[in-house]
Amino acid sequence: MKLTYPACFYKDDTSDSYAVVIPDLPGCVSGGNTLADAILMATDAASGWVLDELEDGKTIPPASSLENIRPDSGGFVNLLVLDMDTYAEKYGNKAVRKNLTIPAWLNTFAESNHVNFSQVLQDSLTEMYQRQNA
Repeated sequence: MKLTYPACFYKDDTSDSYAVVIPDLPGCVSGGNTLADAILMATDAASGWVLDELEDGKTIPPASSLENIRPDSGGFVNLLVLDMDTYAEKYGNKAVRKNLTIPAWLNTFAESNHVNFSQVLQDSLTEMYQRQNA
């Protein structure tokens, strides 16, 4: 899933540093020593903000239209592109408990072979996900 969010950039008067505010993501603020660094850092911060919401089962806020964002004096607006699939693959780690049902004979086999049910399910689902998104 790719998302775009407008961000407000503010250059520091005494250096090449930038502060970045993502208005649609409350409390999501970042910055960098250069404009390129600020864009990368803001993209990472916004991606982390969105991933936290998704992992908590919350709905993420829709992005405002670029023309509806008005930065404070001296700032400018630029879009951030978030690649949530790649970000979640790298940083997503919240575990979710699932209950499952399998035949008794399969349970006996798995337990006698010391199978980690969670790991087998996770490996299988990861493989399915990677094939589907290749």
